[in-house]
Amino acid sequence: MKKIDWREIAAGLIVPIALIALWQAAAVSGLANEQVLPSPLAVVSKWIQYLLPMEPYAPSTESWLAWAVSGELIRDTIGSMYRVVAGFLLGAVLALPLGLAMGASKRVYAWLNPLVQVIRPIPPIAYIPLAILWFGLGDPPAVFLIALGAFFPVLMNTIAGVRHVDGIYLRAARNLGANQRTMFVRVMLPAAVPYILSGVRIGIGTAFIVVIVSEMIAVNNGLGFRILEAREYFWSDKIIAGMISIGLLGLAIDIGMNKLNNHLLRWHRGLEN
Repeated sequence: MKKIDWREIAAGLIVPIALIALWQAAAVSGLANEQVLPSPLAVVSKWIQYLLPMEPYAPSTESWLAWAVSGELIRDTIGSMYRVVAGFLLGAVLALPLGLAMGASKRVYAWLNPLVQVIRPIPPIAYIPLAILWFGLGDPPAVFLIALGAFFPVLMNTIAGVRHVDGIYLRAARNLGANQRTMFVRVMLPAAVPYILSGVRIGIGTAFIVVIVSEMIAVNNGLGFRILEAREYFWSDKIIAGMISIGLLGLAIDIGMNKLNNHLLRWHRGLEN
């Protein structure tokens, strides 16, 4: 088991702590308008209010579980994560087989690549009007936009992984008498796994970016919706608290994906070493 490098963690905290100290000093000295840029202490206070349940625990009227998840931040986070997971799974399920087919077959690649290259540069945000027209308001348009955001990173990395398999492996498999199916399943697919997992990691990050934008348009809950609501009322402290929540959640997702990749690619790390 790898030991935690506390010195590396401490070094990574130096810059954030210095920036927070400068931010607090600017707020205390009056250089920053409190209404426009509230102090870190005000943001932390608002974040705690955002996190905690709005009403005290009343055992006679509601269950402990209902009380525990009644905090606005927790409910918004659950709503956002549901949309991220649903949209990402939809995009990845569509992208993986298509990417494998385009990577393994020159004919399929020639048929579909022009269309992919035309659609790929269009940002998911540009589909917002169509998504609302097609699916109305609520979760469906948000899930559709997230699926679009996750689709292309997974697709392009899958294609690259299959098409960039080392020729030595392919020639060795042919010399051993492997047919096309065996070569794809036992050689090309395992060799492409690092690329696919990289695409999955990028796709999840993109999905999380898209969910914030989609929640500002089509739904009435979630972290993106709450930031837009705070903007309407000029609650700068709540806007920043929501942004910090998004950053922490994104960091947790990225760390989790990195650990999962390292776990699944132990064999690949061993070959590299």
